Amino acid sequence: MVRVIPMASSIRPSLSSFRFSSTSRLGLSLSPSHAPPRRLAFSHLGSVVSQSQSFGMRASRALRGESNVTAASTPGNMAQASTTATQENVLDWVKQDKRRLLHVVYRVGDLDRTIKFYTECLGMKLLRKRDIPEEKYTNAFLGYGPEDSHFVIELTYNYGVDKYDIGTGFGHFGIAVDDIAKTVELIKAKGGKVTREPGPVKGGSTVIAFIEDPDGYKFELLERGPTPEPLCQVMLRVGDLDRSISFYEKAFGMELLRTRDNPEYKYTIAMMGYGPEDKNAVLELTYNYGVTEYDKGNAYAQIAIGTDDVYKTAEAIKLCGGKITREPGPLPGINTKITACLDPDGWKSVFVDNIDFLKELE
Repeated sequence: MVRVIPMASSIRPSLSSFRFSSTSRLGLSLSPSHAPPRRLAFSHLGSVVSQSQSFGMRASRALRGESNVTAASTPGNMAQASTTATQENVLDWVKQDKRRLLHVVYRVGDLDRTIKFYTECLGMKLLRKRDIPEEKYTNAFLGYGPEDSHFVIELTYNYGVDKYDIGTGFGHFGIAVDDIAKTVELIKAKGGKVTREPGPVKGGSTVIAFIEDPDGYKFELLERGPTPEPLCQVMLRVGDLDRSISFYEKAFGMELLRTRDNPEYKYTIAMMGYGPEDKNAVLELTYNYGVTEYDKGNAYAQIAIGTDDVYKTAEAIKLCGGKITREPGPLPGINTKITACLDPDGWKSVFVDNIDFLKELE
């Protein structure tokens, strides 16, 4: 059963809470179960999409003519044809929209400890940091290049909260490295936890290893040649892979890059993204045979995606059966336009206006 975590004043991660002060950017807030509830302006952020919803567009049927009057000439059918044309226009626009993964947001219990681990062991750079004392949280942005051209991590530390529940739905982050053995030895020397030693992936030839950061988030290290996007994967578990693929293709405009079925270990994965895996960050969806629901905990927040038009984006998401949790429009106090939604499994995503995002970085 997917668990919905109540909102609280003590927990406020950034590009998801949608609570803002004059100095704050974007943020989402999920509280641990012991925290007191607090009303937020946007009350449906914790909503979960019903498993019974349909995630896909049905093709329109060909219109048949009878006598001298065609079916399309009747008022009802003309309205249906118009609606179908509108849907096609919106979904065609999604494919042309300039989208890319901006950052992934999650919560940590000790910001300085996590920054030290990511910079010393994983080779990331601290890009910027901001403290919002009136809202009692601090953000840190880390990655392998500037935010205007790279997929980065946005960490959130909520004052006084030192532990979160990662749940069973979140999988791991992926990082491409040139020398996986050297990276693993460095992580061990710094006191990091290695949960899988370097070696070929089961059923393949790619050399991988698994580690855990101080908060228990898993990272898959993949040995790969030089790449413009070392922070290369976010893996999430889903309950119906075909449904999720259809949704991300149509509503998000992602491309299905590849699938891999592993019947021996009873799982199937699908790589979704806005470009090839060796040059872009991708979303790795994992379906475990027979498992339809997961506990999402309160640690992982969401992915942020850039778009040229948040209004059309929200329309496409609705047409595909998605759940809009924040209607498109500018945020209070600043002019950045966003919209937020849930996918079929209840995973959250925020779409951010491309031009507004660049203005914020200035």
